[in-house]
Amino acid sequence: MGNSNSSSVNHRFTSASRAFTQRKLEDLKSLFDSLASQSQSNDLYVSYPVFQAYFGLSGSLGESMFDMVTQHRKDGKMTYEDLVIAKATYEKGTDDEIAEFIYETLDVNGNGVLTRSDLELVLVVIFKSVFSTESADVESSDYSEMVDSLLNAASFSKSDDDGSNKGMSFEDFRSWCSHVPTIRKFLGSLLMLPGPARPGYQVPHLLYEDSLDSNILLLKKEYAWHIGGALPHHELAEWRLLYHSSLHGQSFNTFLGHTSHTGMSASVLIIKDKEGCVYGGYASQPWERYSDFYGDMKSFLFQLNPNASIFRPTGANTNIQWCATNFTSENIPNGIGFGGKVHHFGLFISAGFDQGHTFSCTTFGSPSLSKTSRVQPEVIECWGVVQASNELDTQQNAMKGTVLDRFKEDRNMLQLVGMAGNSNE
Repeated sequence: MGNSNSSSVNHRFTSASRAFTQRKLEDLKSLFDSLASQSQSNDLYVSYPVFQAYFGLSGSLGESMFDMVTQHRKDGKMTYEDLVIAKATYEKGTDDEIAEFIYETLDVNGNGVLTRSDLELVLVVIFKSVFSTESADVESSDYSEMVDSLLNAASFSKSDDDGSNKGMSFEDFRSWCSHVPTIRKFLGSLLMLPGPARPGYQVPHLLYEDSLDSNILLLKKEYAWHIGGALPHHELAEWRLLYHSSLHGQSFNTFLGHTSHTGMSASVLIIKDKEGCVYGGYASQPWERYSDFYGDMKSFLFQLNPNASIFRPTGANTNIQWCATNFTSENIPNGIGFGGKVHHFGLFISAGFDQGHTFSCTTFGSPSLSKTSRVQPEVIECWGVVQASNELDTQQNAMKGTVLDRFKEDRNMLQLVGMAGNSNE
């Protein structure tokens, strides 16, 4: 039996080694030797405490990852072969192989059912890892609301053997990850060295006047982290408060005055309605007067509370962004919005900024974002996305093409993954 297991490991190691260049294998061997030398193991293996300290994985998530990497041997020893096999599967495998590796890792109780309590433990570890640099005394309760919102967006359709627990199936997990991209980025980078460049760790710095009471702001740092998961790295440095209805007045013209000519084309619009729901959209183009839909496939809708989800364009149509003012035709409703079709938007706020609606739409594959389709905004907030300076030339070159050209490029990409459709809603 022992020889059979050894032969299996050797075969997997040989196969895994082919995923890397010789230089990369040498780098991995150097990393292993360095960690093994700190493990008091005669340089034969890496202990869990050293593994945990190097990769910055604490608590149940760290223990579960170590168990996955060491192939469930429960001997507390990570070999060089373990490291190469895990890296090959987790970082070089197919999408399904990587997702399955993560899915098994999240089963921190080891009972084969990925329950809500499993994920609560994982999300607390994630929040502590991401936000611990800002506060050394972070408590689990500090993020309980956001943990609940993220899990409220998940499905748990799998039952254990005796039917006593409901869990997340692998299909549920794949679907959930598509709506919480920041978490997927974080969970896909656990075997990278922790740091600002590690995917899933970026939190935009929120800029506003020092005299402003931050308690009135809708955008919390956890929300910014969640929204940022759907954005490129160069849009995660700084977000600047441009408009807040409590500060500037609940006026469409005032909104346009504060969001125009800022030097920032992209923005994050957030709404809290009188039902207490918080949601909004990321607009990749400036808020400018048009008589029809405009924008490109970088825009998306999101929910923040009581559910936290992101809904990116499906490729079904080009009805991305809406901004109309001072039109008299009933077919051109004055206000701002995203997706769907005229009078049936994915999200729409009328020019009076006192009412709006949110319907399910195929533009973003999104449901109604609130508890009711007709909404009354209580607070409206808009943040400008400060582009990193070295990305400005690239953005300007991209803007030279028409919106239709850019949409066609985005649609071609979506067709490759089978997401494009033909709906007009």
